[in-house]
Amino acid sequence: MKILHLDTNHTILLDQLNALGFQNDEDYTSTKEEIESKIATYDGIIIRSRFAIDKTFLDKAKSLKFIGRVGAGLENIDTQYASAQGIQLFNAPEGNRNAVGEHTLGMILSLFNKLNQGNQSVRDGQWLRETHRGIELDGKTVGIIGYGNMGRAFAKKLRGFNVEVICYDILEDIEDSNATQVELQELFEKTDVLSLHTPETPKTIGMINKAFITKFKKPFWLINTARGKSVVTKDLVEALTQKKILGAGLDVLEYEKSSFENLFTSKKEMPDAFAKLLKMDNVILSPHVAGWTVESKEKLAQTIVDKIKTKFC
Repeated sequence: MKILHLDTNHTILLDQLNALGFQNDEDYTSTKEEIESKIATYDGIIIRSRFAIDKTFLDKAKSLKFIGRVGAGLENIDTQYASAQGIQLFNAPEGNRNAVGEHTLGMILSLFNKLNQGNQSVRDGQWLRETHRGIELDGKTVGIIGYGNMGRAFAKKLRGFNVEVICYDILEDIEDSNATQVELQELFEKTDVLSLHTPETPKTIGMINKAFITKFKKPFWLINTARGKSVVTKDLVEALTQKKILGAGLDVLEYEKSSFENLFTSKKEMPDAFAKLLKMDNVILSPHVAGWTVESKEKLAQTIVDKIKTKFC
């Protein structure tokens, strides 16, 4: 079987697939159109998020048996059409769920203890202890929306903190020893910290908007390590300004390109809402790296290898 690798990944992916007898070709620079001109001869492709795998692409991939997505989400792939064509889809949420859980917890603790502001203050020659007095996670209620691989991994990280963990998911009976499943109304009433762990779907795009935010009984903290388009940035900024949201940790942003590789090519493109967000000291931003650790790079690749091996060897 011939596999075309479209993004660089951990070397164990190529090494182990070679050892299993697959032919592995690499093309990290050609345009999508150039890839389409030769994809008909390949049985499999490995991709992160370089470009969308749409119907046009799949129609040209006459021999394609599988797509390996080295990551969790599949929103850049026309999954319905691929499945209809009998193409197996492999993704790897198991590979970076621990990293996402740790990053999410880190964002909360950084926000609660004003670590960014305190660090900068000391570097500026100030020693403002009262200004940087923090709050404790102890005794809070953490609400999780989306209780799959990522949500469960985060809930597991909360063991040892004296917190109540509740979760909401469109699936039923998904609670475990780390979180209690609730309806949205209870989530709105009890949540002190809201953490998103949902995929990008038509239902989750724009989910956290003004109407949604106003349903919460008390001000809360928002953490998003899932998908940027789930949060309407201008509504978030308004809620932060009005203190309906006390602070936010955002690893992902509404404005990310589909490749997740960049935001804007110039400052002129920057929306007003994002410019305001950048000036808020109760907001922590990171460049879509919650699942991006040294360890997860290897685990993501290994997960894809294992799934290919199970199906085709």
